[in-house]
Amino acid sequence: MKVTLLLSALLVFALSVLLYGAVALVQKKWMFMTAPKDVQEAVLEHEERFPGARILGWIIIMFSLFLFGFAFYYAGKDGIENNFSFWDFFVRFLIMLYLWKAFDIICLDWYLLTKSHFFQHYYPETEGCEGYHSFGFNRKGQMIRIIIFPFVSLLLAWVCTKMK
Repeated sequence: MKVTLLLSALLVFALSVLLYGAVALVQKKWMFMTAPKDVQEAVLEHEERFPGARILGWIIIMFSLFLFGFAFYYAGKDGIENNFSFWDFFVRFLIMLYLWKAFDIICLDWYLLTKSHFFQHYYPETEGCEGYHSFGFNRKGQMIRIIIFPFVSLLLAWVCTKMK
C-alpha cells in the first residue's frame, strides 16, 4: 500500500509540473482546451516570459509525461516482483487513478481555478471571466473518466498478470 500511495503522489506531482510547464512557460492558447469556454475565448497568445521559456516548458511537460508512464510501469513491475494477484493489481491501479482524479478535481478544478487566481496571474486578460466561478464546469468529462477508470484498471491488471 505504501508503494501505491507513493506512486499516486508521483502522479499528482507530475500533473502539477505538467500544468506549470503548460500554463506558465509554454503559454499557448490551444492548451486551454479544457478550461471553461469563456476563459478559452478570453485567453490571448503571449510572448515568451523569458528567452527559452517555451523550450523549458516543453522539457518540463515531457518530463512530467515520463513520470506518468514511469509511475504505471513501476506499479506493474513492483506488483509482478511481489507476486500480485489480478485483484491486487486492479486495486493498486484503481487507487492510483482515483487519487489522481481527486487531486485534479479538488486542487486543480476547485482551488486553482476558482480560488487561487493562478491562471489570472499568467493570463491577466481572463480576470473577471465567469468560468472561474463555475466549479464543476467540466463535470461530464470528469464523470466519464471516473466511470472509465475501473475498466482501465481491469485492463492494466490483466496486462500485468499476463506478464508474470
